[in-house]
Parts: sequence; structure tokens; C-alpha cells
Amino acid sequence: MLKTTALVTATVLLLASCAESPTGRRQVMLFNDAELSKMGAQSFEQIKAETPTSKDRNTIQYVQCITGALINVTPAEYARQNWEVVVFDSEQVNAFALPGGKIGIYTGLLKVAENQSQLAAVVGHEIAHVMAGHSNERLSTNQFVQTAMTLSSTAMKAYQVQYQNELMTAFGIGAQLGVTLPFSRAHETEADIIGLDLMAKAGFEPRQAVNLWQNMAAAGGGGSIEILSTHPLPENRITAIRKELPVAMKSYNERKARAALPQCRL
Repeated sequence: MLKTTALVTATVLLLASCAESPTGRRQVMLFNDAELSKMGAQSFEQIKAETPTSKDRNTIQYVQCITGALINVTPAEYARQNWEVVVFDSEQVNAFALPGGKIGIYTGLLKVAENQSQLAAVVGHEIAHVMAGHSNERLSTNQFVQTAMTLSSTAMKAYQVQYQNELMTAFGIGAQLGVTLPFSRAHETEADIIGLDLMAKAGFEPRQAVNLWQNMAAAGGGGSIEILSTHPLPENRITAIRKELPVAMKSYNERKARAALPQCRL
């Protein structure tokens, strides 16, 4: 029974893993775009209800200038969306993008992102999460893990397996460390790569992405143990970005040669 349960759950995973991310990584995608857009809109409305928005016109125009330049170089299905961009008046050093064309920037981020290219690195990274379907993948993966745990629990009860609670606790920890968190780090690394490509194509200086994450590391006071974190350590993230810089710089220089660089100033 246990082997049958494992076979069934593995088969479900293989059948669901029919999608590929923009970087060619296999993905579990169980939700459709309409469902995700609805969830994204609901979450965005809740955040707007709970967090004050900035009224500073210069700040809003600055953020919209950068986000607009990035959105213009996304694939057509995203570029033609009516994106809603909101600047939240909060000390949080954060930004996010949600399915359905929602972007939020916290004013605290502007103290760490020192220029248009550094802010573009963050916004490009967040838009990349949407382009790569990371919300769908995370929800799908969590649903798969929950299903597998339920099936395993049912099978152990049917066969009166000893130490069921202990085994299920161990299974939960193993799933968290072996599936959920590594996927999160894979998402972050993938979003960095896609975001770097977006900012370069939009005419933002790609090398500023390194400076941005150095600023982030300094503001955060260092990283935690990577295996227990959903984000790569800053130094690992910077190393990965530097490997992608030659390709990004080629795109940037092509844009620069056309004298088509953004001029977003705060």
C-alpha cells in the first residue's frame, strides 16, 4: 500500500510537471491564470487596505518610470497587461509583483536602491517571479506535499504502522527542507537571472544589480544559514549575478548604442 501510494503521488507529479520556466526548468503548475489573477488581485486589495500609500508625486512618477520601462520589454502577454503600480509609504525594504499585473514598492526600498538601475534590479526581479509562474509553482508544490502527507498518513493508519506521529513529523520536516525551501531558492536565483535580462534590455546598467544586493546585505546585517532560508545568501546571489553579467552587458550596450536609456530621476 505504501509503495502504491508513493507511485500514485509520483505519477501525479510527473503528469503535472508539463510546464517549463523561461530558463528551461521543469515546473509543477496546477492552477490556471484566471485563478492566480483573482488571488493576486485579492491579496493586493488587502495590502492596500492595510498599508498607507505614498502621496508624493515625484516618488510615484519615479517608480512608474522604472516599472514602465521594464514592462515594455517583457513578452507581449505581460507588456499589454494593464499593470497597477502602487508606492506604499512604509519603512519596509521590499517590493513585490503579483499575478494579474500588480506591483507594490515600499518607500523604505528607495533608501537602499540608490539609483534607477538599482531599483530596476529589484522590480525586474519581482516581475520575473510573475513571468516564471513562481506563485503557481509554489502553490502547486505545497498542494502536492499536503496530498502526499495525507495519503501517507492514511496508508500508515490502514496498516497500523507504529510511531505514526513521529514518522509524519519527520516527513513534514523532510518535505520542507527537501522540496519547499530548495524550490524557493531556485525561484530567487531564476528571478535574478530573468530580472537582470529585463533591466539590461530596458536600458538599466546591469552591474548596478551587484551594488544593489551589496546594499541589501549591508542593510540586513548579514545572512542566515542558507539551507534553512528561502533566499540565497547575498554573496552566493552576487556570484550568480556576476556570471550572467557578460550577456546582460551585451543587451545593455546595444540599447545604449541606440541612445535609448531611461532617464528616471527622483
